[in-house]
Amino acid sequence: KNEPAGELPVAFVVIANGFKVSKEELKLFVVFYKKIHKVYFVDSISKSPAGKILRKHLRS
Repeated sequence: KNEPAGELPVAFVVIANGFKVSKEELKLFVVFYKKIHKVYFVDSISKSPAGKILRKHLRS
C-alpha cells in the first residue's frame, strides 16, 4: 500500500478490436506521479444506468 493514501493505483483496460498493447507499454505511457501498480485487461467494464463505472464489480 501507498503510505500517504493507503492504496495503490491499478488500471482496468479494455482493448479495442485490432489494437495490441502490453502492460509495460501502458506503464510507460502514464506519467511518473500516476504510477500504475498493476494492469488488468478485461473484456468490458460494467456501468450503472447513469453511466458510472461499477467499481464493486471491478474489485471482485
